[in-house]
Amino acid sequence: MSREVDYYILPTDTGSGDYGDYDSTSTTEPDIGFCDKSSVRTFRKYYEPLLYWLIFCVGAVGNLVVIWIYVNVRNRLKTMTDVYLFNLALADLLFLGTLPFWATDANSGWTFGLATCKMVSAVYKINFFSSMLLLTCISVDRYIAIVQATKAQNFKNKRLFYSKLVCVAIWLLSGLLSLPEFLFAQVKTDARDRSSCSMVYWNNDYNRTKILVLSLQISMGFCLPFLVMLYCYTVIIHTLLQARNFEKHKALRVIFAVVAVFVLSQLPYNSLLVVEATQATNITITDCKVVRHFDIATQVMKSLAYTHSCLNPVLYVFIGVRFRRDLLRILRACACGLGQGILSKQNSAPKRPSVMSDTEILSL
Repeated sequence: MSREVDYYILPTDTGSGDYGDYDSTSTTEPDIGFCDKSSVRTFRKYYEPLLYWLIFCVGAVGNLVVIWIYVNVRNRLKTMTDVYLFNLALADLLFLGTLPFWATDANSGWTFGLATCKMVSAVYKINFFSSMLLLTCISVDRYIAIVQATKAQNFKNKRLFYSKLVCVAIWLLSGLLSLPEFLFAQVKTDARDRSSCSMVYWNNDYNRTKILVLSLQISMGFCLPFLVMLYCYTVIIHTLLQARNFEKHKALRVIFAVVAVFVLSQLPYNSLLVVEATQATNITITDCKVVRHFDIATQVMKSLAYTHSCLNPVLYVFIGVRFRRDLLRILRACACGLGQGILSKQNSAPKRPSVMSDTEILSL
């Protein structure tokens, strides 16, 4: 376990990483100056806990409602979109479950031990990657449902089976991508005996390992999902513009909302991660004041990226026709105290037609 002080050698530590300060204990770097980062810790102490708890509460309610509707109202997953949305809600919920630990870490230090540090770090990364990859699968599924509608209808049962295999593959891949957290997450203590859970890379491979970890997060957590979403939704928009359907404008609004929220929440933080990876390759930021501002900006952009787990239920579920109808029925049942009767009527109601509108396909 390394001990961390409030002053850093600029070439070896300039970023704050995913959850706390990345640390290097290498003594081979030239001593060109020290940087006092106590102000960054103070900012994190007062900024992160309240915001993380707010994201946790709002996101937990939304994703729990999604899971509850799937389990108790719909009873089973009937389409590829259902499978992906259920797993997305589960991934977001588990991801949100790590935020109270980071809120406590920011406020009073890490008090949960090394094993919990590694576990929470790994769970955080597993569900981060799985959430991003599931968003990618949802865009592909909507591309198939609209652009390849005939083929999608002919292979409906096979698509449902394949979607379950894809979800298993996503969880396994996310587990592999989280291996750095199992290896490098450590509880480190500073000169004031304050502990924190952070990534501590091995001395001789510090820069190379850090670049690899950041590159995996940027490529698999943003670039791949963004490029796939951009292609799929561009083709979908082209298809809808050629279709004669009065609901296509509603569907287009759904697409623009999905893409805009993804880009606005994820692009700023990933841009800073690119800068951080560049720093590990070739130190360009050597001014202590700039380093502190960069670390604070990273904390702010990171919290903005986390809000996406709160918005997913709204973007992908609650604006959907069927989910909104299910939710309204539940709320009316709770208000009238006739929940059991209304839900039983719902289960006995005739099935909806198999052909759905563009808006429903895009926002189920």
